[in-house]
Amino acid sequence: MATSVENAIDIISKIPVNLDYEIIPIENTQDRVCAQRVFATSCLPKFNNSAMDGYAIIYEDKENELDVIDTIFAGDDNTTLLEHNKCIKIMTGARVPANASAIIPKEDTQELSDNKIKIEKNVREFQHIRFIGEDIKLGEILLDIGEDINFSKVTLLASQGVSHIKVYKKPKVVVFASGEELKLHYEKIEDHQIYNSNTPTFIARAKELGCEVTFIGQAQDSIESIKELIQNSLSADLIITSGGVSVGDADFTKDAFNELNFETIFDGIAIKPGKPTVFGKIDNRYILNLPGNPLASALIFELFGKIIIQKLLGSKNIYPSFIETKLKDEEFTTRKGRITVIPGMFDGMSFEISQKRSPGMVSILSSCNSMIVIDESLEKLKEGNLVKVLPINWKFFTEEKKDFLTYE
Repeated sequence: MATSVENAIDIISKIPVNLDYEIIPIENTQDRVCAQRVFATSCLPKFNNSAMDGYAIIYEDKENELDVIDTIFAGDDNTTLLEHNKCIKIMTGARVPANASAIIPKEDTQELSDNKIKIEKNVREFQHIRFIGEDIKLGEILLDIGEDINFSKVTLLASQGVSHIKVYKKPKVVVFASGEELKLHYEKIEDHQIYNSNTPTFIARAKELGCEVTFIGQAQDSIESIKELIQNSLSADLIITSGGVSVGDADFTKDAFNELNFETIFDGIAIKPGKPTVFGKIDNRYILNLPGNPLASALIFELFGKIIIQKLLGSKNIYPSFIETKLKDEEFTTRKGRITVIPGMFDGMSFEISQKRSPGMVSILSSCNSMIVIDESLEKLKEGNLVKVLPINWKFFTEEKKDFLTYE
């Protein structure tokens, strides 16, 4: 019996994974997942410094004519203190005098002589002073275990002088094809044959999601041929195949897996399209066998396969997140009884349902960037109804599980 969508997600979210790590330069950590907790080893700023080019003053002297007694440049180790009715010319990023209580931008002053100024605008106490630790405090957590790393996290690490950090290794994914009726894109085909678009799709998508991906070929229509490919894939963390799992399929994928002690985690999901989806494992190697129809397999991978990969990446952000928006200029009807995945285009303001959405089509996702998943109780969506948009071609996950089904 097919499992529910919610149960499938709960099952995947709880699968045990064995995560190995490596230590790499911070410049190479983009799109990796942190495997250690990183603390700030120094405050930022390290000292009170000027946010402007201007003059450091004592706040109480703001109405007076001020003598310029010194100049401090960024990087100077200058410890000069201010006296009343005196000021110091200062540059952006320079350490401010210990008793300075305001920085006056140069453009807010009148130069009375070479060494004397008058402030022409209102002054707030402590204006334009960047105080020690106001950006980063000593001991603050900069990166936590399971956190995704991007350019902004690299900025944090570099600001603390961190050169290398521990990250989880990229998961190893193996993709293979089965079925002699399909030909790979580099083979010649006859008029009665078609190209296999699923296999290159999953290879490319798994690479985009941060995996190391290997393609090991296409099996012939025999149990032994498929078993050979499976056995050659068991060094991977995840094996992805498509087709051969529906009742009546003219191949031997299920039988081949079962002869190798395949443990079924779930067989079928109560969803449209993509019900004949099988997830299981051989020892500690996970196998995701997707439907043969191109659109169905791609949508199921976007909804469930990406969660598996987020787990294997070591990310704490595994649950699909969404953007709430309105349905654009149309009415949509569907049959009740099964949760349905609908591809479309989110333009930042509204979601437009794709006019083409047959499970066997290959062109649809090239013109779609997202999808909605509608509840089994829903029969109709009208223009302006709120929908929850799940991105397809950009990552959008959250640590907290959310209900992404659209109900009205």
